[in-house]
Amino acid sequence: MATLGMIEYADASPEVREVYDDIMTTRQTDWINNFWKALAVDPPTLRRTWQSIKQIMAPGALDPLTKEMLYLAVSASNQCPYCIASHTASARKAGMTPEMFAELMAVVGMANETNRLVSGYQVEIDERFRPR
Repeated sequence: MATLGMIEYADASPEVREVYDDIMTTRQTDWINNFWKALAVDPPTLRRTWQSIKQIMAPGALDPLTKEMLYLAVSASNQCPYCIASHTASARKAGMTPEMFAELMAVVGMANETNRLVSGYQVEIDERFRPR
């Protein structure tokens, strides 16, 4: 159960319904997931978070699949089960195959391992890696 509960569409204030409607329209879906329902207990946070995600995940220099896979990689590194499930579903919808998922998780695992080794060994940054 969410710490402060969740706001269902039928119980939502007009302000929250407006955001819910935009989420459903933008995502071309007929339901609101639990993340948004939990945030709806604080309408300003709901609105701000939705506007940010809507802007960041919109079409841009990166294609939708790349954005979802990046989100999934960070979610795996941060160990957020809800975000892993949500963004795995979104990445699959955008075209991620099981092979792509496996390779992504291999890269995430390797990056986490080598990041920790670099930190533990306190490896200095090579001069050639610095911007000129």
